[in-house]
Amino acid sequence: MIKLNNIKKVYRTKTIETTALNNIDLHVPKGEFLSIMGPSGCGKSTLLNIIGLLDEPSGGNIIVDGKEVKNFNSKALAKFRNQKLGFIFQSFHLIPDLNVIDNVELPLLYRKISAKERRNLAANALESVGLANRKSHFPNQLSGGQKQRVAIARAIVGQPEIILADEPTGNLDSVMGDEVMAILSKLNKENNTTIIMVTHDERMAKKTHRLIRLYDGSQVA
Repeated sequence: MIKLNNIKKVYRTKTIETTALNNIDLHVPKGEFLSIMGPSGCGKSTLLNIIGLLDEPSGGNIIVDGKEVKNFNSKALAKFRNQKLGFIFQSFHLIPDLNVIDNVELPLLYRKISAKERRNLAANALESVGLANRKSHFPNQLSGGQKQRVAIARAIVGQPEIILADEPTGNLDSVMGDEVMAILSKLNKENNTTIIMVTHDERMAKKTHRLIRLYDGSQVA
């Protein structure tokens, strides 16, 4: 599903050059649940952003679902990302002035579907994460675990084949973290969704199929 070949990422200023990623080769088959670990600043989030087509590498090739994405213009890339990828962030990134169901609908606004269909898809996504009764609530009326479940619903509402999760349990206690991991594992098993998760938590990483480690921008295990 995902192939990274010799990926490099270098940040340059007039006086300094910093290598964030160095010669990363990674193949993720369809349906795999992969976790990425490493110390702060090792390049985990940079790698996830490159896989998610939110950032461009300085070198190397990215192939997603058989397509070499460097050949896409910005419009085609945005459409491909919207259709293929779902994103979950540590800080939830919910819009406070929108209620739960409107937050979940957001990725669908970029698709040519009716308002009724958007509403139905969002309601189904909320039901799948156990929040059907919270659709009219606002983010400030939810617990941290509930906010993360809303974020998961938003990530899956467009039925993406790939979910990218950046520290999805990082702001949660162990009980809420386990609930979020159970939802992700269910999506992986029942829908064959490919999931790549960045985490600092070894216990959560052990719940996934495979673990890779980064250190100073290089893959070490």
